[in-house]
Amino acid sequence: MRKIILNLAVTLDGFIEGPNGEIDWCRMDENSGTESFFNQFLSGIDTIFYGRISYDLWGQYQPAGDTSLSEKKIWEAVHSKNKYVFSRKPKEDGKATYISFDVVDKVNEIKNQPGKDIWLYGGANLITHFMNYGLIDNYLLAVFPIILGAGKPLFTNIKNSIGLKFNYAETSESGVLLISYDTLPLTVV
Repeated sequence: MRKIILNLAVTLDGFIEGPNGEIDWCRMDENSGTESFFNQFLSGIDTIFYGRISYDLWGQYQPAGDTSLSEKKIWEAVHSKNKYVFSRKPKEDGKATYISFDVVDKVNEIKNQPGKDIWLYGGANLITHFMNYGLIDNYLLAVFPIILGAGKPLFTNIKNSIGLKFNYAETSESGVLLISYDTLPLTVV
């Protein structure tokens, strides 16, 4: 069965955005190793799950003309994946499949299809929903060496504790720490 992987950049103090939505602290650098982390991840997935807001912001993003060739190739790879958008207000655009009801059943149906793993891109509300329904199989977090002090936290409104099993950690030259955890099966007592 395919895995749903939450792959996300986070600051050392647990924020995914600054107080005004800033993500300028999250930089991929081909010389620092962070770009190779991401390219390796992209080769192992063929599907991306987005919340509507994240999809509207990033699902069709095209880098500026002066962007490096390596970053343009990353965005080409991202846009080559199958895309699903979870939204209460679907708006078909021909580039993604919208899911607005029976989310858990639809997710499990997609997981059981043949293919590579699935990237849970976000946003925060979708991540929370997936966590609360036990739909995330792996947490792959790129922890950036910065403390913002305020912003949008990675985890909010989590209803139950989630047990994790450590897989590995890697560091890059720039100090980014890539940490992988698998979700432990729920045990009923």
